[in-house]
Amino acid sequence: MREVNDQLIRTIFKPRALTARKYDYGHLMVVGGSKLYTGAPTLAGMAAMRTGCDVVTMAAPRRAADVAANMNPGLVTWPLEGDILYAMHMPELRKLIEEKTACVIGNGLGKEEPTLQTVRAFLKECPIPCVVDADAIRGLVNQRTEVVKGKPYVLTPHAFEFSLITGIHPGKYPLEERIGIVKNAAKTLKCVVVLKGHEDIISDGREIAVNRTGSPYMTKGGTGDTLAGIIGALLARAIEPFEAAQAGCWINGKAGERAGHLKGEGMLATDLIDEIPHVLVETLEFVHD
Repeated sequence: MREVNDQLIRTIFKPRALTARKYDYGHLMVVGGSKLYTGAPTLAGMAAMRTGCDVVTMAAPRRAADVAANMNPGLVTWPLEGDILYAMHMPELRKLIEEKTACVIGNGLGKEEPTLQTVRAFLKECPIPCVVDADAIRGLVNQRTEVVKGKPYVLTPHAFEFSLITGIHPGKYPLEERIGIVKNAAKTLKCVVVLKGHEDIISDGREIAVNRTGSPYMTKGGTGDTLAGIIGALLARAIEPFEAAQAGCWINGKAGERAGHLKGEGMLATDLIDEIPHVLVETLEFVHD
């Protein structure tokens, strides 16, 4: 077992060449949102951009896409007709995924069965590394995890979502037993699993890492969406899923610590996003020109 630390961040983030161009550091696709949950995919996309991803394209039902475009003009938004994600959107998603380098799916999609069916269809076809978060994890219940097996995916469940796809509620067990439970789940699913919590447990089925950065103020809604976006940004720049998951947890937790220190009870997920660049600048040893 390893404990995630800042050395991994220094390994991942190297000085950029003066000749760097747009898309050199990733083009992430975010699939999320619904009429009711408009903010979650926006938070994921903004966190990804603050982590260095060059371009984020967000596919979302129209209301969520419009909210994203209004909140951050740097996000490329593709409005999908209707209030939720439907099977009729698959041709658009197939086209949009072309030339993207990673994907995040699930944030704010909702739990309607047509949406969950579409999530499964998308994950079965998705040709690139993907973060499967939030409502997309709900699409894997009832032994439907075959769509993720053996793919370069990172699943990011909290304890209840973990129990939905494994039948085991990890909160009932001490850390050492939770570690074994997560490792076995990752081995069975044949992908990387991040069990989010006070101590994040990350496994690819062979190795285990524990991340201890974070703050109790990160109970605010949206801090899981920021984690998904950060990991997505790292996948988009061709970081291997196990390393991307570890680094994403560390960065999200450190940014949450800073935001919690500054804002306390009033901390928001957007405050965490604002702290991501400060975490990276302070952690990295080279100078950003």
